[in-house]
Amino acid sequence: MDKLVLIDGHSILNRAFYGVPDLTNSEGLHTNAVYGFLNIMFKILEEEKADHLAVAFDLKEPTFRHKMYDAYKGTRKPMPEELHQQVDLMKEVLTAMGVPILTLAGYEADDILGTVARKSQLQGIDVSVVSGDRDLLQLSDEHIKIRIPKTSRGGTEVKDYYPADVEREYQVTPTEFIDVKALMGDSSDNIPGVPSIGEKTATSLIAAYKSIENAYAHLDEIKPPRARKALEEHYDMARMSKELATICTDCPVEFNYEDTRIDNLYTPEAYQYMKRLEFKSILSRFDASAMGDASASSLEDHFTLIRDETSAADVFARAAASGVTGLQLIIGTQAGAKAAKPEAAEQLSFSFDENGEVKAGKKAKSGLNPVTGLALCLGEEDIYCMAAGEKLSGEFLIRQVKALCALKPGSSHEVWVLNLKEMLPYLETGDTAPVYDGGVAGYLLNPLKDTYGYDDLARDYLGLTVPSRADLLAKADLGDALWNEDARAVTCACYMAYTVWKAAAPLTRQLKDTGMYGLYKEIEMPLIYSLYHMEQEGVKVERAELEEYGNRLKVRIVDLEQEIYRDTGKEFNINSPKQLGEILFEDMKMPGGKKTKTGYSTAADVLDKLAPDYPVVQKILDYRQLTKLNSTYAEGLAAYIGEDGRIHGKFNQTITATGRISSTEPNLQNIPVRMELGREIRKVFVPKEGCVFVDADYSQIELRILAHMSGDERLIEAYRSAQDIHAITASEVFHVPLGEVTPLQRRNAKAVNFGIVYGISAFGLSEDLSISRKEAVEYINKYFETYPGVKIFLDGLVSQGKEQGYVTTLYGRRRPIPELKSANFMQRQFGERVAMNSPIQGSAADIMKIAMIAVDRELRARNLKSRIVLQIHDELLIETAEDEIGTVKEILVDKMKHAAELKVSLEVEAEVGRSWFDAK
Repeated sequence: MDKLVLIDGHSILNRAFYGVPDLTNSEGLHTNAVYGFLNIMFKILEEEKADHLAVAFDLKEPTFRHKMYDAYKGTRKPMPEELHQQVDLMKEVLTAMGVPILTLAGYEADDILGTVARKSQLQGIDVSVVSGDRDLLQLSDEHIKIRIPKTSRGGTEVKDYYPADVEREYQVTPTEFIDVKALMGDSSDNIPGVPSIGEKTATSLIAAYKSIENAYAHLDEIKPPRARKALEEHYDMARMSKELATICTDCPVEFNYEDTRIDNLYTPEAYQYMKRLEFKSILSRFDASAMGDASASSLEDHFTLIRDETSAADVFARAAASGVTGLQLIIGTQAGAKAAKPEAAEQLSFSFDENGEVKAGKKAKSGLNPVTGLALCLGEEDIYCMAAGEKLSGEFLIRQVKALCALKPGSSHEVWVLNLKEMLPYLETGDTAPVYDGGVAGYLLNPLKDTYGYDDLARDYLGLTVPSRADLLAKADLGDALWNEDARAVTCACYMAYTVWKAAAPLTRQLKDTGMYGLYKEIEMPLIYSLYHMEQEGVKVERAELEEYGNRLKVRIVDLEQEIYRDTGKEFNINSPKQLGEILFEDMKMPGGKKTKTGYSTAADVLDKLAPDYPVVQKILDYRQLTKLNSTYAEGLAAYIGEDGRIHGKFNQTITATGRISSTEPNLQNIPVRMELGREIRKVFVPKEGCVFVDADYSQIELRILAHMSGDERLIEAYRSAQDIHAITASEVFHVPLGEVTPLQRRNAKAVNFGIVYGISAFGLSEDLSISRKEAVEYINKYFETYPGVKIFLDGLVSQGKEQGYVTTLYGRRRPIPELKSANFMQRQFGERVAMNSPIQGSAADIMKIAMIAVDRELRARNLKSRIVLQIHDELLIETAEDEIGTVKEILVDKMKHAAELKVSLEVEAEVGRSWFDAK
């Protein structure tokens, strides 16, 4: 038997909107409702194995099929703007997928669904109606299944209702369900119902009397008296509510069953929408025939494969004489490659694709993986993939690339690549070479995105939809695929070179238009080289000491376990939030328990409030920190120690929205410092023989930037007087002489000082200081009375963010803030905090980058042996030759202090030690 799936468009879109966390694409479009809708639709279609599909939507019409609809349903609350903008988008996506959209002026989607479902049932068709609205239960029949999905962060669950299911759950038949809703009313649908009659009473009345009319005919029998009186006085309202609640099943909607047949949802047009909306998981459903638009496909006619050195040399010669060139090295592991030479299997260390994914492997004799190819673009019809083989060696390609990238900047000579940092081991170029990274440019222009691959550049800057690396090769290594003569690898490589070449002009233009070109050329591009140098150096880790540290952690963890068991009176899984919540809030009767669907919340903010009064809670918090230290660092770091005894972590510049450098593989920026045992992990980081560590960090850089940017004279003077800023603030805020400030007052002032930088609320401050909300409000108000310029400055940042959609750092770095336009209050508040903090934190990040580049350059210019090995937040760690300590300290302090000229001085503290712990 044929199966037809009918979807209630607005209802499922609405349910998806509230069930899926807010998502936006690089254009700033909200996409969570569309994403959730599609996933529900795919799930239903796969479960039903249906061959017909249609979606019904309401039309925004002033007149409904009955005059009373204008008075009631016509006055429903408007949807949030973030959802409203997704309705037409959803229709466009469905149209691109070939899904019929059913609408009818004066009728709701419910009426259309009811009519189509009934007509189809009469034709012997099984129908599934998908809606989040229980109104549709009245349509339930032996051949009409009502499916109600519930979407949450954990996924989508669907409850099915045939007539027996409705009766089992609601104690009434589907038809009687209309009368239940009419009596109880529905505020979301503007159905008034009968005052004083709720769902329970309505259900019992209709279960007993089967209809409103029959219940009214037996008024004398109705109990309780309250319900009898309500129905008697509001019978006309009940009848009208029933008419409002009744779905029309004979509206004049045009419907052709054959038009709903599912042919192919995964069309090229739909593929382009999924690329634009950045639905990566959904893109995997499309096959190769849907990928790419016509203009992209025509590009492939100009993709040329080169396999000999003579032809390659000719292309390189033309590249050297041309203006802008798009270039991409292709490096492969050659693991198991059919065309690989016998010794190639020994050449495994790491490889990367265009997204910079690093894959570990056996260390190569040369320390580098072989170059298996190179893509080069000189123009619209000059797009080449050079594949290494018998007539074209990887060594030849490297020599040619080095020569091309070493050309001095002329009037127009530029080489554009993606992931330059990953190529530097092969290029050996200096940081003044005319080589530019398109991904870093894309990051500056929109730092909120997750990826900056070639397909992202094509979509965002060329208006072109091209197949991504994953589309073409899935998880296969690009270098290996090229070595194995896979035609898709040639296509992928050529797209990489072409898109970065073609995007160079719009990227440069937009960087200039937004005032970020100087930031790009003078900070971000040189930074690539400094980060590369730091990664190559790595930092030495004492493996034996790391193991001993882990053993100490384990001993303390076991001790804490026993203490917690003793204090709580029973053994349980401390790592289980459910068990822990029951122990604390049920067995021990602690206050503040927040019950969720899965049990009591035992999040850190909940336990932090209890810790001062309940010692066992502090032990639980300590236990959590120590177990994290053990798994993440004591055990985790060991996996990253290379054969040279050093960790060569990754430092990323296109991850954070603020501009800060992030650390991965491993993450060294989140080492807990509140606990002494946590800080001690730094003892395992040591300099090589003959060296010490010199550690330099900025003192209160963000507060100093706040003083500069706000121009508040009092705050500036506080810094110029070189006194304790927290004590001065305490003196001013609490109205006590500077010499009489107590440690508690200073500590509270410090929390206010740093809290202001992060846009802290009175609630947040009260939580941090364990004071009342009223006291926190007083603290903040006194702070702004003391430093009025700060208040004006921060309010101005929020206004700027709302007006322009972004805020900027001292160096012009933009931080978009779409949350400021959100209809959601919490989202807007978050946006306001971002607006206040990003210019300050981003400026601090810019200054640190400037300092890092300057220090790196100076160490190399003087031919010193000392090198930067770590950059963490406001701190630089230098592995320093013992005979260069004085020089390095001088360089560090000078370059860091003078990285920016502010209204207050930048202060730098430099310490020397035999370990990171000692130097810090």
